[in-house]
Amino acid sequence: MTDPYTVQSPVTVVDADALLRVVQRFVAIDHIVWESLTPKPGQSVARFIGWIQGDTERAYRELSAALEPMDVTPLFRFTPDKRRHMVVLIYGRIRPEPSRVWVNVLLLVLTLLSVLSTGFLFHGNGLQALFQVLRAPSLPQNWYALGQALLQGLGFTVALLGILGVHELGHYFAARWHNVHVTLPYFIPFPPFISPFGTLGAFIRMKEPPTNRRVLLDIGLAGPLAGFLVAIPTLFVGLALSDVGRLPAAGTQDLILEGNSILYLLSKWLLFGKWLPQPAAYSGSPLGYWLRFFFTGRPLPWGGLDVQLHPIAFAAWAGLLVTALNLIPAGQLDGGHIVYALLGDRAARLRPWILGSLLILGLVWSGWWLWLLLIWFLGRAHAEPLDAVTPLDPTRRALAWLGIAILVLTFVPVPMQVALAR
Repeated sequence: MTDPYTVQSPVTVVDADALLRVVQRFVAIDHIVWESLTPKPGQSVARFIGWIQGDTERAYRELSAALEPMDVTPLFRFTPDKRRHMVVLIYGRIRPEPSRVWVNVLLLVLTLLSVLSTGFLFHGNGLQALFQVLRAPSLPQNWYALGQALLQGLGFTVALLGILGVHELGHYFAARWHNVHVTLPYFIPFPPFISPFGTLGAFIRMKEPPTNRRVLLDIGLAGPLAGFLVAIPTLFVGLALSDVGRLPAAGTQDLILEGNSILYLLSKWLLFGKWLPQPAAYSGSPLGYWLRFFFTGRPLPWGGLDVQLHPIAFAAWAGLLVTALNLIPAGQLDGGHIVYALLGDRAARLRPWILGSLLILGLVWSGWWLWLLLIWFLGRAHAEPLDAVTPLDPTRRALAWLGIAILVLTFVPVPMQVALAR
């Protein structure tokens, strides 16, 4: 969600005495390291080592405002030993560039078309309905079936893009609430014959760093929390429109099963009173079967019972899957923002554990290896705020743990199982 930022300012000579007079109003200075009084934009002018006085959030806000006429940006950091504060002055101010809104609109239109096509062709059985109309256009029932396919495709589109759109708008409005400049959402279309969703999701780009970890948490958590709150009722509506039916016997036809999260399993149990997909017979204890099936997707429940998902239910399942993927606590993902806000620099210690977990999960679903590669190459750096000293307040700390709880509830170890008839 974040990108490099542009620091702009003409080259000039910095007034060291004026800087010192401003900084010492907020910092009990132990010593100073002057680095360049004729800096280029983005270069460090000086480092002030000591202790920030009073409330650090307020101190940053007031110091930044005092330095703005001098075209200098302050950074609040800890010293490497974590015992003192360090105020780093960077020459130049971040000036967000205007967005090209036409790009956002074009991508949204293309994504609407790709998702609607996917919903119509695959989730509404529209291809067969279209062939029937072409074969016998005079039969009213064929046109009725085509209309039903279009309606189901439309329901799938509204549900899926509604969840994704609310997710991204959660980020957007949280950022604007904190006066952080961000782009509008960029939706990513995807060909319907390749993806069962018709999209690879959406993202927004931050045009400037968040002020502190509190702001970073608000922006990072607002998206998945907003999407989650929309996905839950959408899932129950979709499941209420779905039926429970018999799965094919082994080898009789292809079998495609969506994966289960804790939340998805509980939702099916609440609506249908069964743990689904239910095998034709349990070999051993039901608890042992479900632990094995939940984490490995095996054995496949040939001949058992499962929900025949309505397109809206499948869209809600996909929205919850996207929520879980975004909450993986790494790098620039929403989960990476949340754990950095919660743990600071210690969040980097999670990276080997995340990569190791994805490596193991890839043994049961190979798609996790793609995520492993993405996080390996792109998930090394967290979005560091301008003020890395101000901690989370108790309410935000609780909200960060809520984000982690949502990850646990929505995470799907095996997102999709496909077995072809032999």
